[in-house]
Amino acid sequence: MPAEARDEIPALYARLQEEVRRSDVTTERPLVRRPGLKGALVYAVKKLRRPEGRAAHEQRVVVNRPARRGRGRRVAYYSPMPPERSGIADYSALLLPALERLVDVDVAPRGKRADGDIALYHVGNDPEVHGWIVERLRREPGIVVLHDFVLHHLVASLTLGRKDNAGYLAALERDSGLAGRLLGLGVIDGCIPPLWEVRAEDFPLCDEVLERATGVIVHSRYVEERVRERGYDRPLWRIPHPAWPPPQVVTDRPSGEPVFGAFGNVNASKRVPQLLEAFARFRDLHPSARLLLVGAAAAGSEQHGKADGVVREGYVDEERLWALIAGVDAVISLRSPTMGETSGTAIRALTLGKPLLVSDVGWFSELPDDVALKVAPRDGEVERLVVALEKLRDPAVRERMGANARDLAGEHDVGHVAYLYASALQEAAGAVRALSEVQR
Repeated sequence: MPAEARDEIPALYARLQEEVRRSDVTTERPLVRRPGLKGALVYAVKKLRRPEGRAAHEQRVVVNRPARRGRGRRVAYYSPMPPERSGIADYSALLLPALERLVDVDVAPRGKRADGDIALYHVGNDPEVHGWIVERLRREPGIVVLHDFVLHHLVASLTLGRKDNAGYLAALERDSGLAGRLLGLGVIDGCIPPLWEVRAEDFPLCDEVLERATGVIVHSRYVEERVRERGYDRPLWRIPHPAWPPPQVVTDRPSGEPVFGAFGNVNASKRVPQLLEAFARFRDLHPSARLLLVGAAAAGSEQHGKADGVVREGYVDEERLWALIAGVDAVISLRSPTMGETSGTAIRALTLGKPLLVSDVGWFSELPDDVALKVAPRDGEVERLVVALEKLRDPAVRERMGANARDLAGEHDVGHVAYLYASALQEAAGAVRALSEVQR
């Protein structure tokens, strides 16, 4: 994607807003279906200027399903599950055994309905594993575990991916008003780059999911604040990402000293070019250093990992992932922009007592400084990464940070996290029961 095209989007956004202000389109003029920008303005201005009473009447009303009588509370659990290649599938595989000791759970098979008095939906940005979950949420509201705040890729797949242009435009208009809708028209017509590739974080498209959520569970203050900024006023619980207990693994370590590891899908948001440049400079001073780069490569990222001192592996299973993390001296987890995610790889690193080097964004910014070195993704990023790698070269620093990491992992104990989930579900079930009494 040419840099000039990306740089033009903010100016286009401002221009579209100015076009709306300067337009002579009014609601008194008859609605004529015209092609192009003028026709879009006519339609969108009429829609946005509807009388308040009508708009309020047409708002979607979300009603909780009353708990059934004569049975204990049961949770209908919707999530990707192994063997699907999803961090959230791994998350649920970890959480469920502990949660099932506290509440009755029915796990929905992929694409099917689960049986329960209250529904729990795990929603992330990957349409391949979360599309069917959102479709079920549309039919039956419930508690949403919001693993990603930005859901633009998911919404684009559920709309444009199914030739539902109107649905995508409606989502952008709900998110950002008329200018958002007009940007969507530009994407559909091929006039501007796809927003999910260049500015997804500016258009999170999470409002439909929030509208249908009777409560929301998040993993960070970062996402909690942004959900509230969207006007969400229903129950919200901040629950930490659960930590895996230390596994019995046979360590696999490439030759070299020190050895750093970066794990997870290799894509544009993982700052791989910046990391490789920083590592190359570091390796000029320390030729024995190695960088282990592990994860499936997104389109356009296949060339990464061909530099000197870089050991490249593609997707690996859970057992090998643990073995490779156990073998490195520190784990690097960079990303920008953030979609509001929490890193399962970073949590695994805490479990194994590995120091972290992360981008100073989102949930990663909330990690304690004595566990994670943080580098802001702005000018001078490469130089600051080199400095951080130099610090992590010191075995004493790594030992101290590693001990703190193990202590922090204890605060993410899966049993404690399951208890917080059960408490939230009990609170939500009580609210459903109270609503049922009021409606009767």
